Amino acid sequence: MSAMRHIAVIDIGKTNAKVALVDLATLSEVALRRMANGPVREAPYPHHDVEALWAFILDSLASLNREQRIDAISITTHGATGVLVDAAGELVLPVLDYEFDGPDRLAADYDAVRPPFAETGTPRLPLGLNLGAQFFWQQKGFPAEFAKAAAMLMYPQYWALRLTGVAANEVTSLGCHTDLWSPWKSDFSSLVDSMGWRGLMAPMRPARDRLGPILPALAARTGLDPQTPVFCGLHDSNASLLPHLLSDAPPFSVVSTGTWVVSMAVGGKQVTLDPARDTLVNVNALGDPVPSARFMGGREFSLLTEGQPENWTEKDVDAMLARRTLLLPSTQQGSGPFPHRAATWLAADDMNSGQRFAAISFYLALMTATCLDLIGADGPTTVEGPFARNRLFVGMLAAVTGRTVIASEAATGTSIGAALLATKQVTAHGKGERVEPPTSAAWAGYVNAWRAAVEARG
Repeated sequence: MSAMRHIAVIDIGKTNAKVALVDLATLSEVALRRMANGPVREAPYPHHDVEALWAFILDSLASLNREQRIDAISITTHGATGVLVDAAGELVLPVLDYEFDGPDRLAADYDAVRPPFAETGTPRLPLGLNLGAQFFWQQKGFPAEFAKAAAMLMYPQYWALRLTGVAANEVTSLGCHTDLWSPWKSDFSSLVDSMGWRGLMAPMRPARDRLGPILPALAARTGLDPQTPVFCGLHDSNASLLPHLLSDAPPFSVVSTGTWVVSMAVGGKQVTLDPARDTLVNVNALGDPVPSARFMGGREFSLLTEGQPENWTEKDVDAMLARRTLLLPSTQQGSGPFPHRAATWLAADDMNSGQRFAAISFYLALMTATCLDLIGADGPTTVEGPFARNRLFVGMLAAVTGRTVIASEAATGTSIGAALLATKQVTAHGKGERVEPPTSAAWAGYVNAWRAAVEARG
């Protein structure tokens, strides 16, 4: 065990920002601070409110440190986000919100220069979901500001820069559908060179590197020890995957849930990835390619259940299975395994709120299973994040895959993995309920009905 025990993890998700205190001795979160994280919809384009996030981070570090001495800081954030800073580390342009459609206006120009899927493992995605498209649009649309950039940073490393003054980049965020990285060469893609960006890319550092101690002014502001180390950090889905890479025997898969539901297969079946269905190659914290697939499941859940309590009963579940009330994809279009289909309900008359919640949970599990099939997943599936607490999601996922599902107990699945950057321990067995596939024929009948209905829509 490392001498460091209590790690503060800065976890910036697309919907919520968190600072969790992780106890490495028990691999558990012992304290958590949270705030809503929404874009600022102001000129020059929708962007992240980094100053509000920064105030939240510093206040959280200070309050957590008063409760329990913080030994180190680690960082994890959502993907598809990059930062342009000048020589002083200040923003030259606001940090663009990847749901902004501005980059689509130059889609034809960008498509002419972006590398093929075979080089990067990156599918062509809409909006700003390909980070290369964001940088391309910013360079074309704001040439004077872009010319002031001294460094391009991935989002976790932007926060590391603010904490330490050290600029770095790291492979998990660069390898997250950016068009900027070749996972098989472990080097920047041809796009980076053709656009002249290689010289702007901050130095590559492993996720586990200590970039430095916290800056003196921040130590004074938060009360942290001035020697508190800050680790380089990593992409959030890969943070969820890391504990399992260190402790689980392949084959297995991990489903990281948040705004996005990201499925990652380790040691699975050999399959040909289909970029048209939002499959991709992530790069894990050890630098290895990982077949992955995703859809915007957390966003779908929020929209579909808005204002409705989770008050289902077993009778509600039985009713949905018997009636075969189905929600077909996709509520959020433009990404996921069915990116161009519009959602529709079948046999959905006279549902109460509990029945509707059950049907929505089943839909999300069936979508997740589709993603797992597309990436050749095999062996047990661990669900991290909010969906791990949804018994109906977990039960249906076991039913449709026919494999064990482990529902992680961690409130924030990403925080444990990010905290492990601060230790050399290699066993990271997480706690969670093991759910076996249900034996009732009603579950199998529901799965078959959903699949047949999806196939019938073409």
